Amino acid sequence: MQILHTAAELRAALAGETRTAFVPTMGNLHAGHVSLIALARQHGGPVVASIFVNPLQFGAGEDFERYPRTLAADCEKLAAAGCDIVFAPDLAGMYPVPQTFTVQPPDSLANDLCGAFRPGHFSGVATVVLKLFNLVQPRTAVFGSKDFQQLFVIRELVRQFNLPIDIVAGDTLRDADGLALSSRNGYLAPSERIQATALYRELAALSESVQAGERDFDALTAAASRHLKMAGWRVDYVAIRDAATLQAPTPASTRLVLLAAAWLGKTRLIDNLETSLGR
Repeated sequence: MQILHTAAELRAALAGETRTAFVPTMGNLHAGHVSLIALARQHGGPVVASIFVNPLQFGAGEDFERYPRTLAADCEKLAAAGCDIVFAPDLAGMYPVPQTFTVQPPDSLANDLCGAFRPGHFSGVATVVLKLFNLVQPRTAVFGSKDFQQLFVIRELVRQFNLPIDIVAGDTLRDADGLALSSRNGYLAPSERIQATALYRELAALSESVQAGERDFDALTAAASRHLKMAGWRVDYVAIRDAATLQAPTPASTRLVLLAAAWLGKTRLIDNLETSLGR
């Protein structure tokens, strides 16, 4: 496995490749990331993983400075998973000049759900992903489904800019107790780790209610939010959306996504479940 740090090295290594599969990450990798490498390997061609903690997607007071940088351990996991190239640029390599040109998703998407609580986040995500796509020039790019809104933004980015890239979604991996794997789970104190499963349980209960035919979505999400608050969480949102549009469900909706973001102590966790509408 090659570990490359500059755009010139990356371009030289990928010269002539037309079937590259790409997995962008911010490092501090876990089994969920490794599963994305395995998925990327199914698409032929070399597999490239990037490791870059992108400052554009962090807001004031967020965890950019303390986000774990674990390059050596990450590279060991990637090598074992069969990754061919790790691209780990530094800040100057990704942003050699001030990034005054940025990608701006529409307000209806960028300022909704997580975007309402993290201003500028999805512009930062879309901008760095577009830069990485230009550097790697993949045929396939693999993203986890746990960040459902991010996945939606990237799919729209590819569609609206006519990028010749297939976006593949990897399933959310969970611990045995249901907690979605996340690099930020490492922030949780032992007692918080036990409490953290409540986020998944509320989404699972929402799914059961929807499949049973309940349609007062506002009441359902309000109850889920109330349960979390009573358990000591600070809730950003619990929402039910059309999985195809990320907008409020309509009578024509056939698949829903149940989304939540909430704080347990100093750690913000997100999760989602897709479900069908019971009739």
